[in-house]
Amino acid sequence: MKGRTAKASTSRNTDNKLAVKKKGKGEKDPNKPKRPPTAFFVFMEGFRKQYKEAHPKNKSVAVVGKAGGEKWKSLSDSEKAVFIAKAGKLKAEYQKKIDAYEKGQNVEEMEEEESDKSKSEVNDGEDDDSEEEEEDDD
Repeated sequence: MKGRTAKASTSRNTDNKLAVKKKGKGEKDPNKPKRPPTAFFVFMEGFRKQYKEAHPKNKSVAVVGKAGGEKWKSLSDSEKAVFIAKAGKLKAEYQKKIDAYEKGQNVEEMEEEESDKSKSEVNDGEDDDSEEEEEDDD
């Protein structure tokens, strides 16, 4: 009888341990900026397009990834420098966005401000040209 009781108590302890739910990471904030891609992933964006054009019948993602990895390994440091520079620019932009996010400013508002500035700069240049054309017509 003692053997049965011991087994029963052991299974109860196991059940109690299983009943405890693990704590998750928590909810993700949808406003938090996404991390920038690494140099390899910047390279893969262009490589996928080239590979699909060269091999239109290939439907396997794994084959494309493997070919991209082999190509990346075969590139020299000078060839990789272009992708590393692009990744560096994306990382700098991300850092600006994450700093603004941490300060409490909405990232979307920051992007709208930047796009408004660029639009006004573009429009300023166009306005100057149109005024000169009007003067020429007179």
